[in-house]
Amino acid sequence: MIKLKKGIEYFNKEKIQRIGILRSSKMDINMSKNSNNPPSKSMIKIGMLVLIVKKQDQRSGALTEGMVKRILTKSAHHPHGIKVMIDTGEVGRVQEIITEED
Repeated sequence: MIKLKKGIEYFNKEKIQRIGILRSSKMDINMSKNSNNPPSKSMIKIGMLVLIVKKQDQRSGALTEGMVKRILTKSAHHPHGIKVMIDTGEVGRVQEIITEED
């Protein structure tokens, strides 16, 4: 458990599960979002429509839609998603590729 100056307590995910505090469905949804496997670099191409999570939106999980302008991550895989720049100039990690079927 980590205590901040204002007295707010945070538990890591393992401790929450171990002591059975994780009850709220909202928390379940937020925890499960992080467990998905984001697309690898080989699946992402310039010009594709994708959903990214920007750095400032990582806690809320808010996704931003855009077309890939540049691929910034050098490695083939990243646990949080491949970092890209979209056509609006925003930078974030790819969470989903939007296909025509979606």
